[in-house]
Amino acid sequence: MRLPPAWLRLPDMRITSMTPAANPGGGTMRHVATFDLQLSADVAIYGMRLLQTSDGRHVSYAPTALGGRRAATFARPLAEAITAAALNSYSEHVTAHVTHPQNA
Repeated sequence: MRLPPAWLRLPDMRITSMTPAANPGGGTMRHVATFDLQLSADVAIYGMRLLQTSDGRHVSYAPTALGGRRAATFARPLAEAITAAALNSYSEHVTAHVTHPQNA
């Protein structure tokens, strides 16, 4: 995955909450997790979704507003940076919560 252009780098961007999906859904994309995104010191977006496409790629979607419309959209480089941050946070979350048979 390529880095976003310099004008788009957000040093304060971080995932503040990550919740693996209890139900992956039955659509063409599998719901992996829901997360909250601190985009910058001034902007936070709650209820983002991390999805896996049928070819194995991951994408992030903003929450939907009333009427089912997406509440926000992102330029491709920013969307890729958000997805990379979400995947990293998801991997850390899953690794931290794995139950090994000897620990059960």
